[in-house]
This record gives sequence, C-alpha cells and structure tokens, in this order.
Amino acid sequence: MHPPLPPVAPEVLAEAVENLTARLRKKLDATTESCAANAARAADGSVTVRFGEDAVVTLSPGPEGTIAGAEQAVCSCLLAPRCLHRAAALGAAPLADTAPASAAAEPAAAEPVTAEPAGPAPLTGAQLGAAAALWQAAAEALAAGVTAGGAVVQAELLRAAHTARLAGLPRAEAAALRVVRGLRAARDRQAAHRLGDLTTAFRELLHTAGLLAAGSADPALTGTARRAYAPGGSLQVYGLCREPVLSATGYGGVVTHLLAPDGARYSVSDVRPGGLARARGAGSASVALGGATLDHAGLARGGLRIVGATVSPEGRLGAGREVRATPLRGTPWTGEPAAALFARPAAEAVAEAFARRQTDPEGAEAGLLGCEVTVVGAAGEHLLAREARPGAPLLRLRPAHPHPELPHTENLRRLASYPGLRLRVLGRPDLDRAATLRPLAVGPVPDAEYTLRLPAEWLDRADLGYDRLQGAHFPPRRADPAPEGAPAAPDPLADSPLWRVRRLLETGVAGGRRAVAEAARGTEPLAAYGPLRRAGLTAAAELAAALAAEADRRPRDAFGRLADPSADAYAWAWLASATHLAAAERSLVAASWD
Repeated sequence: MHPPLPPVAPEVLAEAVENLTARLRKKLDATTESCAANAARAADGSVTVRFGEDAVVTLSPGPEGTIAGAEQAVCSCLLAPRCLHRAAALGAAPLADTAPASAAAEPAAAEPVTAEPAGPAPLTGAQLGAAAALWQAAAEALAAGVTAGGAVVQAELLRAAHTARLAGLPRAEAAALRVVRGLRAARDRQAAHRLGDLTTAFRELLHTAGLLAAGSADPALTGTARRAYAPGGSLQVYGLCREPVLSATGYGGVVTHLLAPDGARYSVSDVRPGGLARARGAGSASVALGGATLDHAGLARGGLRIVGATVSPEGRLGAGREVRATPLRGTPWTGEPAAALFARPAAEAVAEAFARRQTDPEGAEAGLLGCEVTVVGAAGEHLLAREARPGAPLLRLRPAHPHPELPHTENLRRLASYPGLRLRVLGRPDLDRAATLRPLAVGPVPDAEYTLRLPAEWLDRADLGYDRLQGAHFPPRRADPAPEGAPAAPDPLADSPLWRVRRLLETGVAGGRRAVAEAARGTEPLAAYGPLRRAGLTAAAELAAALAAEADRRPRDAFGRLADPSADAYAWAWLASATHLAAAERSLVAASWD
C-alpha cells in the first residue's frame, strides 16, 4: 500500500505551477495522475515519488506534517526546481489548511470566523487588488468548469487566494480553497464529492470576492483568520454528546458538546491528521484540558468544573497552561440544563438558526436542537419521524456522517425498523434540506412505554457516531404489524420547479460556460422556464434566461477572434441566478418546519 502524500500549503503549489513553462503546463494534469501510485516512504519520514529512472521528488514535511515551504519539496532532475515532476508531486498531494491547529493549542485555528470591530475600516489598496485578482481567477475557473478546471486553473485560484491571505482577507481565501478542493474531488471522482456543494462553494467565492472588489468593507466579508481565545473565568459544563469529525483534507477526531447551567454552549475538540482511524479512536481518547482525568466518552456523559477557562467566540474551550479542570458527575437529559433543549418546538430553534445565517451566511454550523419524536419508518436513505406536538411536520432524520465505517447509518436503520418508537433526539438541523435533522444522539422518552432501554452507564443516551444500538436496547416489537411503508413526506423544495435553475447552475459548474450555452440552445425558452413563471417564480426564470443568453454571447471580430473573452459578465449573471436560487430555497426550507 502506498503512503499518503503529505498536505501541501496552497502557496507552495501555486508557486511551483507558476514556474512551469507553457509547454510543461499542458502536461501537468496527466503527470499528476500517476504520482500517488509511485509514492514510497523513506526511513527519515519523508515521502518520495519516482518519475522513471532519472527523477525522484522528495517531500519532507515539517513538524506539523505539512509541506509549508518550497525547500521541503526537492527534485533530483536537472530542471529542478522549475520542473514538471516537482509540480506534479505537489499537485497530487492534498491541500493543507492555512493554519493547522489542535484543540490543545488555542491561539490558532484552520477556519476563519466573522470579526466584529468597532467600525468597518475602508479596504486598503492591497485588499482591493487582491479581491479583484481573486474575482478574475474565480470567474475564469467558473467559465472553465470541472471539465477544464485542471491543475493550472486551480493554481491560479491558489495564487490569488494566497494574495488575499497576505492582504488580510481570510474569508475570501477560505472560499477559494473550498472551490479548489471541490474541483479536485470532482475531477478525481471522489465518493464524497457533491456537485451541489461545489456550486455553493463557487457562489460563496464569487459573492465574497465580487463585493470586496467593489469596495465593500463589511467585516463579515473580510473575516479574521484566527480564533481569539478570551478568558472565560470559572465554568461548570455538562456533556451532551460526542460527534466524530472526518474532513476531506485528512483530518479526523471528535468534538464533545457541552452545556452550562445558564444554557451557554461549549465544546471540546480533538481533531488532528489521521482520517477515519483518528475519528474512530478519538471518541475514547483522553481529554486534553486542564489535567482532567476523563476521556471523551466520559465527558459526553459527565461534566467539568473549569478554573481559568479560555473560550473562543464559537464556544470552543482552550487548553492553556493555566487552565485547571475537575470532573463532575453528569446529568441526564431529563434534568437541567439539558431538559431545556427538549422543551421548545424544533421550529423555533430552526427559525433562530436561519436568522443567524441571514446575518452571517458562512458562519458557524447550525446549533444543536432537541426534540421528542415518534418513529414513522424508513423512507429511502432516511428515517421519518414526527415531532410530538400538534400539527408538527414529518421530519427526515439523515446520518450526520454517511461513512460506512461509522455507525450513524446502521443505527438509524435499526431505529427505523421500530415504527411507533418514541425517542428524544439531539441533532443539527440541515438548513439546506426540507425539514431535515442530522441526529448526533438519541435517548428514551421519560415515562414512555415503547421507547429505548439503554444501559444505566450510558446515562440514558446513545452517541450515534460511536455507540452501536443492539437488540437489547429496544423494547419487544409490538404485536400489531408495521405498515407496509412510511408515508411520503412532502418536500416543497423537491416539488418546486426551481430544480430547473439548479440544474442550469450545476451544468455550468460541471461543464463550464460552453455547457450552459449548449443546454440553452437545446430547449425552447417557454419549455425551459414556463413552469417557473406559472409557479410565480418570474425572477428565477428571467435570471436563468439571462444567464443562458450571456453564456452564448461570444462575439468575434472580422478575423474570427473573440471580441469579449472576459468571463466577468458571465460570472455576474451566474452569481445573480445562484444568489436568487439560494434565497428562494432558503424560504422553502424554513417553511417546511412550520
């Protein structure tokens, strides 16, 4: 088995591709494909990639396991460092996060968050230039699509992203990195790739870069690259559940969610390089926080009294040198503070999550919500359940992480086989799907007869990403036969003709500008957009028609040359349609919870 290539800093890869001649750039994609199969690990921990008999590229990661400098990637050929071999080996490696960090070192983190300064300062000339360059690179990548978005297109995005980082635009940089990772996943046909996710990533990148290039100084658009941990004083927190973390960049671990008596939410994370094995093992790893003698399994069902706490704006607890923690006895979900999570209708919590997304569209994930449900049955890949309140809609419970080596899917399948079972569910609402919840943990309903029967040491809760539900955890099956199948849950998003706009946008992401133009030529406007107009979605129809017209508008001069080769107008038309679609879908999803 070949060793994985170490993650590479985006700017190192961008520089390597930029140094290639035009002739070598044309060969880059084909050369990159074979790199992983020719990798071997050396005795000193470095990874070598052999290209025939005359060239060997040596990747020597630093202490954090990444290639952070050009000197850490060396080729033995005569053209090095401006050689095809070195650029190909770097291009085959995964992209490193811009600031890899563990939970034990609170000053740094890998994802940007929204800053809130006293007042928005005007953008500097460097920031305006970086945003304009990033917009141009993003527009060209969108026009190329996945089909033509190879290593050279990706390198242009990475170079512009690095410039944005140096200019102090971390949100724009993070958006660009998401697009590059999405392009890679699509071209490599990775199982985790979703065209809809890449479409969303392009929308966020163009939205951010476009507004910044226009001079918008909104702090939500610039962001900040570091999570500033602030003193939190003395805290008392109680465990809610554990959540496995598995990222596309090779990181794995666990996040344990905590709740304070006043309802404030906190978390302790342990996420490091290691992928699936790390995610599975971290659930029972020791908690690196103030010398506490607890593992994450114990913390999820226990508590901590913390002195000298440090807390990030998202509620992540840091493990500074002055932090001291003492284990506490855990509280069941039926007691405070967890009981309050299950006392309010789920629709109220979802409405708050949508309100937060409105003010910070790319901020933190939706918070956890609790609800009592009755299992209806299985419907395709998800479980249908109905919240225990009058007039509640059918909810779709989907795996929080679908990886087959994690027990999420199997646990939901077992639960779905017990129609009528009453459950308490703690999960995260999926704000991109109609009435959908991603459950992280389940527990029995107090005083209910037909409910789960979990071991006392589990403290009446099961973490669906780590605990495996067995037959002994369920009540005897009811004598009355189960219905033939679960009723179909209404899905206003799927039933809406907005899918026509979504398909057009995704066609552009997959095949580029040319694919949109060809798709528009193949259908009459009335047949394509008539259903949108009849449904009252006139703006969606007009924006889609404008996008198709712009995609097909490529005038040539008397010599047959493109008169307007710029992708700017096409990118703006695509962004306008994508932004309207996102708002329309958001309205339908919000209504599905009522």
